[in-house]
Amino acid sequence: MFGYRWEFAESDERPEKTTACEELENGYTKEMLFLWVFVFLFGTVVGSFLNAVIYRTEKGGSAFQGRSYCPHCKHQLSWRDLIPLLSFILLRGQCRYCHLKISWQYPLVELSTGVVFLFIFFSYGGFALFFSIDHIFRLAYVWGVTSLLIIIFVYDLKHFLIPDTIVYGATGLALLYHLLEFENLENFVSFWIAALFASGFFLAIFLGSRGRWMGLGDVKLAFFMGLFLGWPNVLVALFVAFVIGAGGGLVLIATRRKNLTSEVPFGPFLIAGTLVALLWGKDLVDWYLNLILV
Repeated sequence: MFGYRWEFAESDERPEKTTACEELENGYTKEMLFLWVFVFLFGTVVGSFLNAVIYRTEKGGSAFQGRSYCPHCKHQLSWRDLIPLLSFILLRGQCRYCHLKISWQYPLVELSTGVVFLFIFFSYGGFALFFSIDHIFRLAYVWGVTSLLIIIFVYDLKHFLIPDTIVYGATGLALLYHLLEFENLENFVSFWIAALFASGFFLAIFLGSRGRWMGLGDVKLAFFMGLFLGWPNVLVALFVAFVIGAGGGLVLIATRRKNLTSEVPFGPFLIAGTLVALLWGKDLVDWYLNLILV
C-alpha cells in the first residue's frame, strides 16, 4: 500500500513537439508549480496549528479552545502574528507585544511540515492524485498521521515523553483506515503481524532493561509504526531509526553534549525512520534484495 508510485509507459518514438504541445506543456508546468506552492503553504499552516497543539499539550489544555497567545506575556495574537514563517521573519523572532524571543521551534515545525507534506505529495503521485478519490483519501490519511508524528517528534525531543493521547490517536486513525480500505484478509493480517513484531521487539528491550534503554511509549509507538507501514517497511523504519540513533548518539558524545549514561529520547529517531520507510521503503527493500541476490 505504501511506497506507491505512479509509472507511465514511455514510447521509443516521440511525436514531434508542436507549438500547441509546447503551450499545453507550459500551462501544465505552471499548474504544477502553483500546486507545489499551495501544498507547501498548506503544510506550513498545518505546522502552525501543530505548534499550538504541542504547546497546549504541554500545558494540559485543548488545542481547539481559545485563541492563540504569546507564551510569555499571554497577549492574544492577531492574524498578522500568525502567518506561518512570514510573521517570524517580519517580527525578527520577537513577540510584537512584549518583544521577548520567539522559540525557533515555531518556524522550524512550520517549515518541516511544509517540506514533508510536499515530499508525501510527490511520493503519492503529485498532480495525478486529483484524478482519483481513493488516492485523495490516502493522501489525506497519510498527511493526518504525519501531523501526529511531528507532534510526537517535538514533544519527545523536549520532554523525553511520548504523549499517550497522540500515539493512541495515530493508532486509532490507522485502524480506522484499514477497516475502511479493507481489501483482503492476507493484506490486513500483514499489518497486524508488523505491529505485533515491532511492539514485541521493543517490549522485550523494555522488560530486559527494566525501562532503562527504552520507555513504554516507544513500545506503543512501535505498534503504531507496524500498523501504519506494514511488512516489510517496518523493518526499514526500525533499521533506519537505530542507524540514525547510533550516529546521533556518537555525535553527541563526541561533542560532549551527552555521555554514555545520559538519556536520549528514541521517539524522534523512530519517527525519522517511519518517514524514510514511508517515502522510500519499497525502493530500499528492492535495492537491498538486488544487492544480496546478485
